[in-house]
Amino acid sequence: MKVVAFNRTLQGTGASRRLRKAGQTPGIIYGGTEAPALIALDGNALYHALKKEAFHGSVLDLEIDGKTQQVLLRDFQMHAFKQLVLHADFQRVDTSKAIHTKVTLHFVNAEVSPAVKLSGAIVSHVLNEVEVSCLPGQLPEFIEVDLSKLEAGQSIHTGDLVLPEGVTVLTHGQNLTIVTTSIPRGAATAETAAE
Repeated sequence: MKVVAFNRTLQGTGASRRLRKAGQTPGIIYGGTEAPALIALDGNALYHALKKEAFHGSVLDLEIDGKTQQVLLRDFQMHAFKQLVLHADFQRVDTSKAIHTKVTLHFVNAEVSPAVKLSGAIVSHVLNEVEVSCLPGQLPEFIEVDLSKLEAGQSIHTGDLVLPEGVTVLTHGQNLTIVTTSIPRGAATAETAAE
């Protein structure tokens, strides 16, 4: 995705407030060998871009004064009740070095899993995203979790994920639980009564 930004020289609370009143959002780019750079982005375009999952989970092409650099969105602050982005942080990306970032999980085929279809189990999502390490060019937009073979009482762990080539999940030595299934207490009682 492409993002257009502008250099800004003024910093501080007053300068940031004036920028926001003019419809822009202050931001910063850091990392790499260059010094941190203060930027301003179109506030409305940034607000709508933040609604897209791809904006959070992919390497962005940030253009400033005709020069493009690759960055990752690292953080952003929203106003408490207005539809307004207060600040955005971007990190420069070196295409030859591995990056660590969080990737969203997409859960598919829950409705056809034996746990739901045959046992009436409830599928609980323990994690909605995982931290991964990979080269910037290999960063997936999301990781799919297939629930089609999930039986009642079973769970899916990070070790069970099918990962794209070059992507590793950072679990710090643990096989983290992603999804669990459980049969509701009332359903189990109704089954025994029927038998």
